[in-house]
Amino acid sequence: METSRTTDKARLTAPEPPRPWDIPAAAGTALYIHVPFCEAKCPYCDFFSVAGEGQDVEGSLEGLIAELVRRAPRAPRTVFVGGGTPSWLSVEQLGRLFDAMHERTGFRDSAEEVTVECNPESLDGEKARALVALGATRLSLGFQSLRPDTLALFGRVHLVEDCFKAYEAARASGAHAVSIDLIFGAEGQTPADWIEDLDKVIALRPDHLSCYGLTFEEGTLFTRWLEEGRVKRMPDAEELLLFRITREHAAKHGYHPYEVSNFALSGHECRHNLNYWRGGPYVGVGPGAASYLSGVRFGNPRALDVWRREAVGGGDPTLWSEQLKPDHRLSETWWLGLRLAEGVDPVAACELAGVDPSEDRCSPEAACLADEGLLALTGGRWRLTDRGLELADAVSARLLSVGLA
Repeated sequence: METSRTTDKARLTAPEPPRPWDIPAAAGTALYIHVPFCEAKCPYCDFFSVAGEGQDVEGSLEGLIAELVRRAPRAPRTVFVGGGTPSWLSVEQLGRLFDAMHERTGFRDSAEEVTVECNPESLDGEKARALVALGATRLSLGFQSLRPDTLALFGRVHLVEDCFKAYEAARASGAHAVSIDLIFGAEGQTPADWIEDLDKVIALRPDHLSCYGLTFEEGTLFTRWLEEGRVKRMPDAEELLLFRITREHAAKHGYHPYEVSNFALSGHECRHNLNYWRGGPYVGVGPGAASYLSGVRFGNPRALDVWRREAVGGGDPTLWSEQLKPDHRLSETWWLGLRLAEGVDPVAACELAGVDPSEDRCSPEAACLADEGLLALTGGRWRLTDRGLELADAVSARLLSVGLA
């Protein structure tokens, strides 16, 4: 998992937790690898990434391999190679990374799912086939839009036709699953525009869809443009309509809305991300990557030179870490779990967080949210109602505040 820049600041002041490198990662722990390079930095993107041209890519690849050897768990159940744009690397560079990862972890024998994020401009048939031969089982394609004007606004360097070529390459590669990412909420986007994009993508029959509302994150170029009046935020009511259209349209075509922004054909839910949402452990490798083990969350610096110097030099690149108190762990379990259609089992949540059920402070808050029509208790599990889905961020904030009080 990769972190946002705002989390780094707050966590530097947290109480001193156990040293991350002393915490063992059990066999089966999920593994995330962050490849920070892109063809160009998108103005809305808050993940740590840099344009690869002119960067010490070889040195960074050496750093990734060195950190993998030191930190990666044995026999990971899922692997996610994200970024950045992993497909920006050459086939030879990807081969060295994957071979080193297998030598350390044995992932080719253990992993149920190995996802690689790809952008249309850097995925052709040769690279897609190479990724599958190296161990990838799932290719995730960053279309973001199928409208030239929106691609230009988003700073994307690919053309609409590149999306279809990349999809054909991914589908022909032998990958078990292909996923497509889209973003809605761009200035001037109409419901008809969005439905047209959805229809074109659904006609391809990818195994999985991720559809995210455009956000304006602190420190991004988009946010600066917003403050300068160069771009406008879509009104909430219009964005809510696109959110509703997304869920209705996806469901109508057989895509199960298993998470607020994610939709899958039967059996093709992203297992790696399910582990995050269910509060499972994970190890992150690379600049800006975060990890979560035994109630301790820790992460690497969002600075390529700083991370690379420590990783290549055999040091520990961890910048920040925090020990989550049981109440905090419980509220985060609720916050993440409610994003899923399966909802939250309050008893299981207490067990995972190490909280005595008699001291559960989230369930009373959930009952209050139910009185407001935002949650419902069915079959022993709390789930967002239709209205709750539309106010998911506000519901999450309420539950998180319980754990941080």
